[in-house]
Amino acid sequence: MALKAGDQSQAAMNGLRDKVLTVDTMNQCVRRVEYAVRGPIVIRALELEQELRQGVKKPFTEVIRANIGDAQAMGQKPITFMRQVLALCVNPELLSSPHFPEDAKRRAERILQACGGHSLGAYSISSGIQLIREDVARYIERRDGGIPSDPTNIFLSTGASDAIVTVLKLLVAGEGRTRTGVLIPIPQYPLYSATIAELDAAQVNYYLDEERAWALDVLELGRALRQARERCRPRALCVINPGNPTGQVQTRECIEAVIRFAFEERLFLLADEVYQDNVYAEGSQFHSFKKVLTEMGPPYATQQELASFHSTSKGYMGECGFRGGYVEVVNMDPEVQQQLQKLMSVRLCPPVPGQALLDTVVSPPAPSDPSFAQFQAEKQAVLADLAAKAKLAERIFNETPGICCNPVQGAMYSFPRVELPQRAVQRAQELGLAPDMFFCMRLLEETGICVVPGSGFGQREGTYHFRMTILPPMEKLRQLLEKLSQFHARFTLEYS
Repeated sequence: MALKAGDQSQAAMNGLRDKVLTVDTMNQCVRRVEYAVRGPIVIRALELEQELRQGVKKPFTEVIRANIGDAQAMGQKPITFMRQVLALCVNPELLSSPHFPEDAKRRAERILQACGGHSLGAYSISSGIQLIREDVARYIERRDGGIPSDPTNIFLSTGASDAIVTVLKLLVAGEGRTRTGVLIPIPQYPLYSATIAELDAAQVNYYLDEERAWALDVLELGRALRQARERCRPRALCVINPGNPTGQVQTRECIEAVIRFAFEERLFLLADEVYQDNVYAEGSQFHSFKKVLTEMGPPYATQQELASFHSTSKGYMGECGFRGGYVEVVNMDPEVQQQLQKLMSVRLCPPVPGQALLDTVVSPPAPSDPSFAQFQAEKQAVLADLAAKAKLAERIFNETPGICCNPVQGAMYSFPRVELPQRAVQRAQELGLAPDMFFCMRLLEETGICVVPGSGFGQREGTYHFRMTILPPMEKLRQLLEKLSQFHARFTLEYS
């Protein structure tokens, strides 16, 4: 509360004064930032965990945090080869140990040779270790069937998130009717809405079609664009494939249509492809935007601007805490690319252990290497387990009256639609909560299950959802789904 002039002089005499930084004087764009994945529901989950530790009696014995795609927090085991290489890089004295395979030692030595002072503790150049960028380029070429990739167009980053924010910073300009509009899918991953708010850009929503398994429709892109042009200048189009939170995998035809749309409407394309290893549904296949763009030929291949992102946090790796990732830019103006380099330089460099880990992702053991068999077995086991859990989540939700769930084709979440009685909607409004937030809070308080309300990701008016990760171990996931199903029945009865 600000003080009046007389009060101020009194306050000054008493040694009191206004804070320089208050919620009124701070950056108002930051106040508008919301990030549902770690929002109020997670804060309450942490409080409940604390209460359980203090011996407070609850109707449950543990909080299950199904709110975030954090594989290893949910019990997924790290891939052995990756951790062996990392251990050797962090502590090179282990290179003489007989307990590590020779290919892991060779890889660690190769990475250390490329580091300043042969140490992970040294800064790298701001765009990332050159050797690792070259390995990323070779990975992209293999993934895309031989289409060339230039290491100078690859920038390593602190997870994919940091690269996404940096590219958006380059795009945002203007004010009023000329400020940059960014098209994002609804439902979306809240990094996008949060960054757009922070940068004071205009969020332009295009809706995925829930009735068609969350398909992306170019006609809907056109609608969103036309309406947005009345209030801002749309310059960028984000696509998340495979989808988060929706789990759909785009067809090649859809990607081609999106590229043609972006080209005709002069939009910079951002392809969030961090779940590219997580594709489970029969008939679904991951196609990279870079590959499709190149195979479409001129003018698309030679002119359409694209930034595509990948990360070590998801896939079969689940190495969230190491914060490794990269962006590859295609057809970016060379002078703008220099500005991207400059922005990266301000932060010195991405975490070097994360870069080393990324190298093991993009350059796994070859068939002739001693680690190959174990690596392949561990990778396939993780992906097969996720595929089975995706099917289980879909089946149990669809067997529950009042809940329906599209097939989880990819990624690591289900995003079921939930019917809420009108009295529950009214009660939520009385409490000043979104109806699905009210549902999720009650779920947390009564079962210990922490999921994120669909309102945190965006959804069509009058529909309610929640996002839940499929990462918990199979038996725990089965129990979680059954408890959730039973809770929904009780909740519906209470408010019907």
